Amino acid sequence: MGQKMVRGIRGAITAKSNTREHIFEATINLLKAIVEVNHIETEDVASVFLTTTPDLNADFPASAAREIGWGLVPLLCAREIDVPNGMPKLIRILIHINTTKTQAQIKHQYLGEAAKLRPDLMDEVK
Repeated sequence: MGQKMVRGIRGAITAKSNTREHIFEATINLLKAIVEVNHIETEDVASVFLTTTPDLNADFPASAAREIGWGLVPLLCAREIDVPNGMPKLIRILIHINTTKTQAQIKHQYLGEAAKLRPDLMDEVK
């Protein structure tokens, strides 16, 4: 097996509304999808950067990550820039993992309405 290096995994999902419940539900669904398709062990997660559009402020998506057992993983939340005509109620994620996978083997996840943002990244491994 090759030497591990840090790779980034991107993803996005929309929340149904600006409530703690819907922010947590969307964040957990996105995290679980990324973990599942990339076969990630929590110990291999170096850090996670989460952003929300300005219309999502009922709670921190990072708190949802802690609920699934990522209490020791460094997590950071920020607000997306308010781009005119940008997709509303959007949660984006960038997970840094230690892995032997190549960039081409990483499977990014854009779920629900967010799939429109990067259909090029949702193709099968190239």
